[in-house]
Amino acid sequence: MRKNHFIFYAVVLVAIVSLLQFSAELSIERFHAANSSALAATLSSQYREMMNTKIIALEEEQKNTTLLFTGDVMLSRSVGKRMSKANDMTLPFLLIASTTQAADVVIGNLEGPVSSRGRNQGSIYSFRADPKTIQGLTFAGFHVMSLANNHMWDWGRDALSDSISLLRENGILTVGAGRNEEEANLPLVLEVKKNRIGMLSYTDLYPKSLNAKGNVPGISNFSEARVSEAVTLLKQSVDIVVVLIHWGDEYKEKSNSEQQRLAHAFIDAGADLVVGTHPHVAQEIEQYNNGWIAYSLGNFVFDQTFSEETRRGIMFVATIKDAKLVNVLSIPTRINDDFQPEGVPL
Repeated sequence: MRKNHFIFYAVVLVAIVSLLQFSAELSIERFHAANSSALAATLSSQYREMMNTKIIALEEEQKNTTLLFTGDVMLSRSVGKRMSKANDMTLPFLLIASTTQAADVVIGNLEGPVSSRGRNQGSIYSFRADPKTIQGLTFAGFHVMSLANNHMWDWGRDALSDSISLLRENGILTVGAGRNEEEANLPLVLEVKKNRIGMLSYTDLYPKSLNAKGNVPGISNFSEARVSEAVTLLKQSVDIVVVLIHWGDEYKEKSNSEQQRLAHAFIDAGADLVVGTHPHVAQEIEQYNNGWIAYSLGNFVFDQTFSEETRRGIMFVATIKDAKLVNVLSIPTRINDDFQPEGVPL
């Protein structure tokens, strides 16, 4: 029955993709600045220079694009041990990959660094995944990993820097952290089938001391004013603005008032999508003015199988057509005893 549920959701997503007439296949081109001059024409020279380093193009004739967002992806601790025992880094994604692979762009929150270096910063909940686990992310079709979260600093600067380098070397883009202050706060801009999508990533769970400063690696610098300003500026140059944010209260199935206030402020500033992670359980999805808010997508791959709530998550799918957000879809998932997410019935 579980296999049938998984196949059902894969078919649902593929059917939606087909109805909207776009190809599920893409090839990520190398970083380039060739298409960025017109895109960044209205920006300040400093911001324009930053944008030019991050724009990629996905060349397709059709003009419809799907973005698939997942919740927390944690590939260490018991998940990592299970992968190593099976000698299969794709293990966590085997039952869900045909669904994720059907989207144009897949975005997840990487819960902890991927590195063989660094020093445990002292928490009993410090995560660090084997670099080989990136094979699973590429198999599942991830294109972007958000790194602004409360575990990215678990093994210090070296592990954080390694994570960025290793992911990019394997064709996965990053946002929300950097090897220096500029890189950490840089928006990620994708041009996908002629739709321009800008992404920003933040967390409000870290002290300012762990922000990137100068040439010191760290996390993006969060404040409501900074994010709102970045959203407004980015909106001048892209069609769709996505704010990825790690926030909220753990194990609470309802967003808190501060999450709601911030999400509304970011949409008022020009964001089209606000996508949250961290609570380890799914929270509500809200339409606010012209934007959509997924307050928490819950766990996607995690070893928190101690409750039904922490096993369940959401894949959040947004469809863009002719530079406009035209549809959103939530696909529920459930983590089985092998730490694999599966599609579940509505």
